[in-house]
Amino acid sequence: MMDAVVLLAFGLLALGMVGSVLPLLPSGLVSLAGVAVYWWQTGDPGALVLAALVALCVVATAVDWFGGALAGYAGGASTRTTVLAGVVGLLLLPLGGPIGIAIGVVGTIVVCEYRRHGDGEKSVRAALTASIGILASVLVQLLCTGVVFGALLLVHYV
Repeated sequence: MMDAVVLLAFGLLALGMVGSVLPLLPSGLVSLAGVAVYWWQTGDPGALVLAALVALCVVATAVDWFGGALAGYAGGASTRTTVLAGVVGLLLLPLGGPIGIAIGVVGTIVVCEYRRHGDGEKSVRAALTASIGILASVLVQLLCTGVVFGALLLVHYV
């Protein structure tokens, strides 16, 4: 039987997975809170596994915040546009969550790349690549938070 604090930890881990696909819920940070609560209550997992779980939570958070901008770079946007898109996305995060990030990143890439090239097709292509990157980031977040959840289940029951 689990005590209430361990149940809280697993609740946070489950919420982190849901946050991967639900707007306004930072999946990596919620999962990190679940890992911290579990570790604080039980002293498990050991240092190496704990470091790996924390790293997965950080990766999920970074992908959530910067995945779209980096995909825009991969799609041909300049470094300057990519950095600006990342900043605009982060600034819009409190206003619209992941939707704010998506609108900020895609809109910034379209506008900046159009100003840079004067070519609407290149601008839209870079923005579409960013959109695909944003969707892919959801999958990466879900994978990271799911592995964290599963790993702590194994630690708890083995």
